[in-house]
Amino acid sequence: MAKNLQIVRFRVSGETYGVSINAVHEVVRLMEITAIPDAPAGVEGVIDLRGRIIPVVDLRKLFGQREIVSSKKNRILVAEIGGQMFGLVVESAYEVLRVLQSEISPAPFAADNDGGYIVGVIRHRKQLVMLVDFQQLFRAHRFQPIRPLAEA
Repeated sequence: MAKNLQIVRFRVSGETYGVSINAVHEVVRLMEITAIPDAPAGVEGVIDLRGRIIPVVDLRKLFGQREIVSSKKNRILVAEIGGQMFGLVVESAYEVLRVLQSEISPAPFAADNDGGYIVGVIRHRKQLVMLVDFQQLFRAHRFQPIRPLAEA
């Protein structure tokens, strides 16, 4: 029996991406982000999400978008990456696709030594949806989970 998967579809830099619903805890509207001085490239700052302080990374910047324009469609995907919660800013997030494992084509190019973060491609309504692995994305950009103060 073919395995049924659920994929959260989102847009960054005008392109359509997807990630396993298992990787996303929730999707929230863009809210006030408090900047962090000397943060790595792509790190916007932190948000207070119902009492939890969560670092926020702008996927638009990681994916090379030069001009960032905020809109009411912008969303934050809240995901656990490397054992830590992160907010990931995207242009928009919409619908959960239900696809069969057999409908996912492998990434069309070889990955580097760190591993590629585009792990597959789905054809959905005449559009290609690139599947992203957030763990691999963070490894590729050399992001490390933030240690709690007690460990610092």
